Amino acid sequence: MGYFVTLPAPADAEAWRNAARDAWRAGIAPDDLVFQVAGDTGDLIATASNPAPRNDAPSPLVPRDFLALAEVAIRHRDPERFALLYQTLCRIAAGERGLLDDAADPAISRLRDMAKAVRRDAHKMHAFVRFREIEGPRHVAWFEPDHFIEEAEAGFFIRRFAQLRWSITTPRVSLHWDGESLSIGPAGRRDELPPADAGEALWRAYFRAIFNPARLKPAAMRSEMPQKYWKNLPEAQDIPRLMAEAPGRVRAMVAAGAASPNPNTQRRRQIMPASVTSTDGLAELRARLLAEPMPEWASRSTQPVMGDGPLGAALMLVGEQPGDEEDLAGRAFVGPAGRLLNAALEEAEVPRDALFVTNAVKHFKFTMQGKRRLHQTPDAGDITHYRPFLREEVRLVAPRLVLSLGASALRALTGRAMPVTKSRDLQLQTEDGVPLRATVHPSYLLRLPDEVTRRTERQRFVADLARAYAEARGANLS
Repeated sequence: MGYFVTLPAPADAEAWRNAARDAWRAGIAPDDLVFQVAGDTGDLIATASNPAPRNDAPSPLVPRDFLALAEVAIRHRDPERFALLYQTLCRIAAGERGLLDDAADPAISRLRDMAKAVRRDAHKMHAFVRFREIEGPRHVAWFEPDHFIEEAEAGFFIRRFAQLRWSITTPRVSLHWDGESLSIGPAGRRDELPPADAGEALWRAYFRAIFNPARLKPAAMRSEMPQKYWKNLPEAQDIPRLMAEAPGRVRAMVAAGAASPNPNTQRRRQIMPASVTSTDGLAELRARLLAEPMPEWASRSTQPVMGDGPLGAALMLVGEQPGDEEDLAGRAFVGPAGRLLNAALEEAEVPRDALFVTNAVKHFKFTMQGKRRLHQTPDAGDITHYRPFLREEVRLVAPRLVLSLGASALRALTGRAMPVTKSRDLQLQTEDGVPLRATVHPSYLLRLPDEVTRRTERQRFVADLARAYAEARGANLS
C-alpha cells in the first residue's frame, strides 16, 4: 500500500519533520511513502494519508547536523528532496550513525549539493534585490529565485531594512514588512514594478564611480553576478559600456602614473612582496568561501566578512569573528571592539591603515534575544571550517608578523588550543611558519568589571600592539 503525505508548503521544514517522524513511527518504508505539496498534487490519488504512528514506537534519533541539512536542502526545487531526506532519515535511525560524514555516499552528496545550491541562491537574493521607492513611502522589489528561499530569507531583509516598509515580490509569493510584522502574499509580476526612482540614478552613478577597470575580470564578475539577474539590476545598464571602455581607461591610468610618479612608490616596493599586485586574490577567496558549504548558523548571517587592509602589510591582526555591526557593514572591526581597537592603535601610534585586519571565522554566529542578535563564541568545529580560508588570507597578505587577538584566533592560527595568558610573551609561529604574537581580544577589555583592571589591561594591550608593530617593521627593514 502506498501512503501519501500532503505538506502545506514546498519548503515547510517543520511540517516535513513531523510527517517523517510519524511515518517512521508507523514503520512505513521509504519506497511506500510519497510526499506532495498542497495545491500541486497533480493526478496523484492518496490511498492513505497521514499515517498514524504506533503507540509504542519511539521517535527516530538523528543528529542535529542532519536536521540542519534538511532545513536547507528542503528549500531546493528538486521534487525528490522530500523522499531523499526521508530515505536518509531512515538509514540514520536504523543505525548508520556515520552516514553524514560519508562524502562518497550518493544520497549525502546529493543533499549537500542541494544545500549548497540553496545557499548560493540566498546569497544572490541578498546581493541582487534592488528596491524602488513608491508612495507611502514604501519600497518594492522584484526577484526570481531558483529555489524556495523567500520565507527563509525574509529575516535578512528585516534585519537590514528594519525601519523601512518594503515588499519583495517573486513568481511564487510576495513578502511584506510593515515595520513590525511580516506577511506573506500571493505571487506577482515583474511588469508591476514601478518605474525607476531618483535613488536608482544615484546608485548607478555610485557604481560607475567605484568601477575599477584595472581589476576587471569578466569571468569572475559573471560568476558572481550572473547575467540572468542583470535585467533587475539598474547598474547592469552600464556594465557593457564600462567593460568596453576598460582597456582604454587602464592605458590612460598607466600613462598618468608614468608621467606623475608617486614619491612613495619606492618605499612601497621595499615593503610589499613582488608577488602581490592587487586584491584579486582576496576577491577570489571570498568567491570560494561563498561557493563552499557553510555551517547552518552561518546561513542566517548577512554576509561573509573578509579582511581589510593593504596586501603586503607588515603586521596582520586576526580576531575571532565579525559582530553585529561588522555583519551588516561587511567590514572587520567596525563595532564596539573595533572602536576600542582603533583608540588603542592610536595610543600605540600604530596607523590602522597600515595593517591588515581580519577574523578567524568569517560569519557572525549569534543567538536571537527578542530583536537583538547576541554574539555566540565559535566552537572548535567552526574554527576548523574557516581555517583554510584564514591560511590563504595570510598567504595572500604575506605579513612579516601576525598578532592574534584572543583564544579563538590563536587556535585558528596554530591549530591547537592555547591559553592567551601563557602565550602572550612567547615568540610563536602559525601553522605555515609565519612569526606570531598573541594578545587579548579588544572585547575582553569591554567586559572587565572594574575601572582599575580595565585601565591596567588596556595599557598592556596598547603595549602589545606597539611591540608587534615595531617587530613587524623591524623585520621589514632587515
